[in-house]
Amino acid sequence: MSGLARVPGGTMGSVRRRRGASSLVLLCAMAVALTAPGLATGTAYAAPAVPGAPTAPATPGAPATPAAPLPGPGGKSLEQVRKDIEELYRQAGTATDAFNLAEAETKAQSDKIVEIANLIVAGKERIATLKSRAGAAARAQYRAGGLPPGARLALSDDPNQFLDGADRLRQGEKAASDLLTELDRTQTDLQRYAEEASERWQKLEANRVKQEESKKQIEEKIKAAEELENKLEAEEKARLIQLEQEAQYRAQTAWLSTGAMKDVNGKATDAGKQAVQFATAQIGKPYKWGAVGPDSFDCSGLTSQAWRAAGRGIPRTSQEQLRLLPKIALKDMRPGDLIIYFDDASHVGMYVGDGAMVHAPRPGRNVTMAGAGSMPIKAVVRPDA
Repeated sequence: MSGLARVPGGTMGSVRRRRGASSLVLLCAMAVALTAPGLATGTAYAAPAVPGAPTAPATPGAPATPAAPLPGPGGKSLEQVRKDIEELYRQAGTATDAFNLAEAETKAQSDKIVEIANLIVAGKERIATLKSRAGAAARAQYRAGGLPPGARLALSDDPNQFLDGADRLRQGEKAASDLLTELDRTQTDLQRYAEEASERWQKLEANRVKQEESKKQIEEKIKAAEELENKLEAEEKARLIQLEQEAQYRAQTAWLSTGAMKDVNGKATDAGKQAVQFATAQIGKPYKWGAVGPDSFDCSGLTSQAWRAAGRGIPRTSQEQLRLLPKIALKDMRPGDLIIYFDDASHVGMYVGDGAMVHAPRPGRNVTMAGAGSMPIKAVVRPDA
């Protein structure tokens, strides 16, 4: 099997092949090496080769072994088919992020509605208690002959009884005033709770609509991409995988040629190491949109679960990870940091050191290692800043 174009950290040793994932064997070995001491050495990572396909050159800028072009469906070149499939899956990734965000917001709204419902129940019970107290006071007055406490006090001939009664009268008036104030406040709270519950229901329904729309878009894009790919013959599919990796290699080489990795030598924190170890342990598991493990992942499902395993809760989606996590300069990047890709922040991978990242690429592919610069980088964010 053709290996890595350049492997950081010396000899990997022998690795047992995984059934159904032979192309990931050396990647798994590299993952083990990257979680060992010397995780970030500054050595640049080059994309892995496809079994049986020409290996990308070790020297940046050197030409890849040429392969005869194959026609794709509809008379398009296979390279154009690759681009079409890649764009469809990228659009599906954008819709997946919208779906995941709507799902998270739906859960938050549902939890809030339950909380409000409990407050309403408690408020109604409180009002019942206050009304019971008011009724008891009214019945006591009736039993006393119907005279108000002030009138009974004025008719008293005993000075001591008068003074004692005056004090109890003031206490009773305050208690009655407090009861009415609390009753009014509780009724106001109930009205506010009812209004808030109504608003939450509207948001909940809006999020459900977003979920359904996003789900429909995801399914449509994935179906279109799969239909394109299914029209390919076995030889064309093998060549398609090769073209994907050649495109990643070219992007990585171009990125490295800018000197992007020149000053990157940050060391992983303990939490960062744990996150990397979790993420790389998932190599070979399939991509599935909306999945957060343990058997499959989407891109942000992998990164969020990796950091959860490291004891840090982070946002579920790549767009929210970009929005809410601290951004850092590329030169300060260290293993465990998240790399957000594309202008719409529709993809995310985890930097593991040596110019490489681990990610869940797209439907039909497995969690794997790739060059950190193999896709357009939008930003780098740090979960354990």
